[in-house]
Amino acid sequence: MSNSSAFPAPVRRLDYRPPTHSVESVDLTFELDPARTRVTARTVISPRGPEEGRTPLRLDGRDLVPESIRVNGREPDPTEYTLDAEALTLTIPEDRTVLEIVTVLEPKANTALTGLYLSGDTLLTQCEPEGFRRITYYPDRPDVLAVHTCTLIADEETFPVLLSNGERRESRRLADGRHSVTWVDPHPKPSYLFALVAGRRGHIETTHRTPSGREVGVRVYAEEEALPGCRHALEAVRKAMVWDEEKFGLEYDLDTYTLVSVDDFNMGAMENKGLNIFNSLYVQADPRTATDEDIAAIHTVVAHEYFHNWTGNRVTCRDMFQLSLKEGLAVYRDEVFTGDLLGRGVQRVRDVRALRERQFAEDAGPQAHPVRPDEYREISNFYTWTVYKKGAEVIRMLCTLFGEEGFREGLRLYLNRHDGQAATCDQFVTAMAEANDADLTQFMRWYGQAGTPVLDVEPEYDAGTRTYTLVVRQSCPPTPKQPHKELLHVPLRLALLGPEGRHVPLRPEGEDTTPEIERVFELRQPVTTLRFTDIPARPVPSLLRGFSAPVRLRIPLTGAERLLLATHDDDPFVRWESLQAYVTELLLKRYHAEETEPAPLPAEFIDVLRGLLRSDDPEPGLTALMLELPGYETLFGVLDQTDPVKLAEVLHATRAELAGALREPLLERYHDLDDGLPYTFDARQVGWRALKNTCLAHLAELDTPEVAELTRRQYARADNMTDRWAALAALADREDGEAVLEEFGRRWHDHPLVLDKWFALHARSRRPDTLDRVRQLTGHPMFSFGNPNRVGALIVTFCFENPLRFHAADGSGYAFAARQIAAVDRLNPQAAARLAGCFNAWRSLEPTRRRKVLHTLRDLDSSDDLSSETREIVGNAVSRRP
Repeated sequence: MSNSSAFPAPVRRLDYRPPTHSVESVDLTFELDPARTRVTARTVISPRGPEEGRTPLRLDGRDLVPESIRVNGREPDPTEYTLDAEALTLTIPEDRTVLEIVTVLEPKANTALTGLYLSGDTLLTQCEPEGFRRITYYPDRPDVLAVHTCTLIADEETFPVLLSNGERRESRRLADGRHSVTWVDPHPKPSYLFALVAGRRGHIETTHRTPSGREVGVRVYAEEEALPGCRHALEAVRKAMVWDEEKFGLEYDLDTYTLVSVDDFNMGAMENKGLNIFNSLYVQADPRTATDEDIAAIHTVVAHEYFHNWTGNRVTCRDMFQLSLKEGLAVYRDEVFTGDLLGRGVQRVRDVRALRERQFAEDAGPQAHPVRPDEYREISNFYTWTVYKKGAEVIRMLCTLFGEEGFREGLRLYLNRHDGQAATCDQFVTAMAEANDADLTQFMRWYGQAGTPVLDVEPEYDAGTRTYTLVVRQSCPPTPKQPHKELLHVPLRLALLGPEGRHVPLRPEGEDTTPEIERVFELRQPVTTLRFTDIPARPVPSLLRGFSAPVRLRIPLTGAERLLLATHDDDPFVRWESLQAYVTELLLKRYHAEETEPAPLPAEFIDVLRGLLRSDDPEPGLTALMLELPGYETLFGVLDQTDPVKLAEVLHATRAELAGALREPLLERYHDLDDGLPYTFDARQVGWRALKNTCLAHLAELDTPEVAELTRRQYARADNMTDRWAALAALADREDGEAVLEEFGRRWHDHPLVLDKWFALHARSRRPDTLDRVRQLTGHPMFSFGNPNRVGALIVTFCFENPLRFHAADGSGYAFAARQIAAVDRLNPQAAARLAGCFNAWRSLEPTRRRKVLHTLRDLDSSDDLSSETREIVGNAVSRRP
């Protein structure tokens, strides 16, 4: 049984109370040393409300021992305060009090990577969500905003660069070889946005002039040898600044914007005001060491953190239940930004594919929760696909409902009204409603209701009256703690295509309006009937265009109708989705088939793919996505009592059959695109490379000498990592690919981010000895259980992305995962909790494997020394039924 005493008490959204005290300012002094850092916090604080209703002041503090406490210059009497493992509580009679608290930290011993810790030879902080309380005693909650001043003192030779939030105001050399730098952030902020970095770092820089004339110095700090690979990140900052100015009229508000790359970081990046700290994965990249996807991810993540300057920093969250207020909004903005950079259609399909593989699974599993959770025990476990990605879809629906201009007006009203405040999701939606004169009461349910809604559509055509009817029913399956669901406000964008694939004008019955070829309908009832008149022939509905709502759509279309949409629709999502739905049905039939030899792939399906390969699509990246079969996660998500190995084998066999049927057009298209042009990173070239390497991946399934030679040639001649990596992945599972795989490991043995790709390739391998190899690689000189990137590349990849070997019939994959979860948990509970999510879908497995996973989970759950973060994930997996 779980040791419930290890759990922190649940925090409930409805129990929110405003802070009892206000903080006017906080002045921090850090005497930095890896072994022993001394922190002095001088906080000016005042009680809120009348004197008769005042309560004691609670200051959060975890794993701290105060060296000294002074209240208005004196040491308090022991009767005036209490101290426990989570807080310092003081009785403060004065209206305005100055607290001075000294704490001593051991950053070198901090492996959890939260609070103040050491990465290599660099000291840095991570304070979101609750890291500041590991530094000093403070009301560590998002709705306490204060002006921060920070003075950093350190040995100048060891830590020549000293950075914090805001603007640099003063620097001094001290007599003992140390130096000090003082930073002042004029914008009040919550403690989770505090940051410092101290170390030996070089930088590259540029400037940006805002429309109002402010000259902003932009710097990227990294280790000297890594600086040449930081140019894309520096350029991404400039692009994001220009985009936000042009799109939303939002300018940067300080004279300096600093981005720092570090190797040990639990998250992708952190938006600390004026001092963004980044996982090196999202900063360091050049064509030689990083793929197109890596470089695109850098643009996305850099933009995401920059966009937080307004949507997250200037207006922050009232409490952590409102996390999606900043994260969902920033994700929506970064997705649109990346779409404008690399193609909106391609980016939308990529985002939807990731959402449906990851977030839909989260909604269907034991960790399901609303976009705005109702309670939590460990807030670090709620940095989830639901909060981020589904939250972004909720924001996008508002843009769908009101249009881009209406959305901008709503955002402008929200920011003007709440600038410098800690706000809520309700206040954001209220601003949208007021700006657009709309009632969004029902829409707010998206924030409070877990689960993926389902739209069941029944089409009917009456040739006699030339009317076409769509009956749409909405529902939502039960989720943990929410067995009964309410109706949602769902925007459904649709169009109709005629038998030849051309748009049919929409004439809704009872409306005397100019016909449109596309329209958004708002579904609010359990059943909505949409009837269209003057339809000359049975049309094919193009539904959920642009993925207008995060729902599952079920409609009985024929295979021919789906292929017509895939061929002729002008909506990139619908084209891709129609082919995915067609192939999903085909693959599920093969999975359920009793016979060992499935029926051949339909000729009409092959013809459509052949046409895609021979078309001159203006978005070649979209063609590449349409040529990819649905992933394992997509198929697993619609099955029950699943044999994961059988499912993986069906996918593998179908890929091989498809490659055989398309061999000639695949080779022809590959050679057309293998043009030898020098590498550039732009939408067109990125798309061509994606299509070329998709062709190569299909051809690799043939396992012929011709394809092997072609692949080895691409590996040897490639002038960029995108092409070299695609060739290596195609060779990795071949017997004659072993030498190339070893060569790659030797070549990049001292480059951690590239070596992570090599670790991941081993972890994904179909080879029978994959688990043994993964075990061996945990002893590799460059592998470390303390580094989240290494753990992610090797262990997380094996557990989440290799169903064939993770779900081995003997349970060895499950036992391995449990041991790694326990090992990582001793060092870094946040990383271990994420890894423990590999067992979330165990109830969908067939009975034998289900029993093995349950036994593994119960063993983990009974461990006495499991962290509360990991125990919450494991306990939910054991006890909560969707």
